[in-house]
Amino acid sequence: MAGKILVVDDEKSMCDFMEIMLSKEGYEVETTVSGSEAIQRTSSSKYDLIIADLMMPEMSGLDLLKKIKKGRPNQDMIVMTAFASVDTAIEAMREGALDYITKPFKVDEIKLVIEKSVSRQKLTEENSRLKQQLKKDFSFSNFIGQSEGIINLKKLAAKVSVTDSTVLIRGESGTGKDLIAKAIHAASERASGPFVTINCAALPETLLESELFGYKKGAFTGAIKDKDGLCKMAHGGTFFLDEVGNTTPAIQVKLLRVLEDKIITPVGDTKPIEVDVRLIAATNADLEEDVKAGRFRSDLFYRLNVIPLYIPALRERPDDLPLLVNHFIKKYCERNKVDPKTLSPGALEVLNKYNWPGNVRELENCIERAVLFSRGDEIVVDDFPTKLVEGTPQTIVSNETPETPTLESIEKAYIYYIMNQTKGKKAKAAKLLGIDNSTLYRKLERYKIQEEEK
Repeated sequence: MAGKILVVDDEKSMCDFMEIMLSKEGYEVETTVSGSEAIQRTSSSKYDLIIADLMMPEMSGLDLLKKIKKGRPNQDMIVMTAFASVDTAIEAMREGALDYITKPFKVDEIKLVIEKSVSRQKLTEENSRLKQQLKKDFSFSNFIGQSEGIINLKKLAAKVSVTDSTVLIRGESGTGKDLIAKAIHAASERASGPFVTINCAALPETLLESELFGYKKGAFTGAIKDKDGLCKMAHGGTFFLDEVGNTTPAIQVKLLRVLEDKIITPVGDTKPIEVDVRLIAATNADLEEDVKAGRFRSDLFYRLNVIPLYIPALRERPDDLPLLVNHFIKKYCERNKVDPKTLSPGALEVLNKYNWPGNVRELENCIERAVLFSRGDEIVVDDFPTKLVEGTPQTIVSNETPETPTLESIEKAYIYYIMNQTKGKKAKAAKLLGIDNSTLYRKLERYKIQEEEK
């Protein structure tokens, strides 16, 4: 059905004409010659659109509009008017009418106006439904866990979500820092605005700056047109800075300006731009230690650390593991369209004994693999990787590196490999890594990789 429409006109012939015409277009049409009856119908039925004549003896279309809007402020309404009453029609639009049609009208004209109106209403409803779905998908209840640490985390996060304060989320890789950030946004007054995210560790300094703040045409080679930065794109919403500890001092200065003055300056421009964003930052680094070592600005740290949230590692909340396992089994059985599966007691014991250095992300990957490899309706020990069963993580850089390595451990191993390949020549290593020299020096210091140039 294209939509449900109520036609209100004191001339029954006009009501009949509109009903015949719109029914042929696939609309469900109801008509009435009385404004008071129209109000009664709208109190018990929902209409995608109401079309009403402005000049009616019992109740004018303008009065009808005001009364309907009082009870249903989001109700779409189109008024029909003779040429002499166009001023009244304009007044009706000021009162909230969506559009007006001048009598006598062309059939194609009114069809187009109605089609646009109903389509707009459908889009509005769909948008509202999607926003409600997003709120549900990213609600705090979807962050699985009943341990004391997780309950306290969710309570505090729910409290800060209704404020506009800056939040710093701490926790190891794989604990779900991005999920908490999305839940805070979804529960905030900014939920209707954008949620923009960037991983500061994934980009070299020069690229990170242009991604964050945008650039002007001609700012550098390849800047053939202006580009908005992510800070501007997050205007009216939330900007999530993941791995904020990996930013350089130069980037940190600009982030401090965003926090303090709510302004950014695109690369190659001198004119500041005001932005209305809420910043949520996340890190798995020890920022206090980085501040002492001079790697992270103390003023930015204190501005970010207004409301600190800590997500416990999975090994710190073993009671939550069965809940997470059941959640992931159900999730991947449904996603892969396989019959529901259960976990054998022996398999659960293996999972409980493992240290989970990769945290919830590693557990999720493990369960997804087990669901796909399991042949029966029960997941058993043999469905898990040997390393997990033996409880020995895979060695990449050190014996403490997890079997499913973190992004940080992979980066450290790769930098170490490139430095060996280039015999410690930092300029050559930076070129091979695709980063600038300052970024390489910072990462070498961060990972404590000492290699003298030869």
